[in-house]
Amino acid sequence: MEEKSFKPFVSADRILPEITPISVGLGIVLAVLFGAANAYLGLRVGMTISASIPAAVLSMGIIRIILKRDSILENNRE
Repeated sequence: MEEKSFKPFVSADRILPEITPISVGLGIVLAVLFGAANAYLGLRVGMTISASIPAAVLSMGIIRIILKRDSILENNRE
């Protein structure tokens, strides 16, 4: 049986920042925005949604596409 070697997505010799000012700022902005939308929806309709999944998807799109940063560790931290 042939053994496949494991190749990590980020090699161990690379040092990439996980927590950056951009990711912290974006996390705060999206938390306030989606928290306010969730509170309004809860008061208005009487039902809330999980705001963490859309916020995570939006933050990955903003960091990767708009800001042109290709760091999986930075995206994963939010």
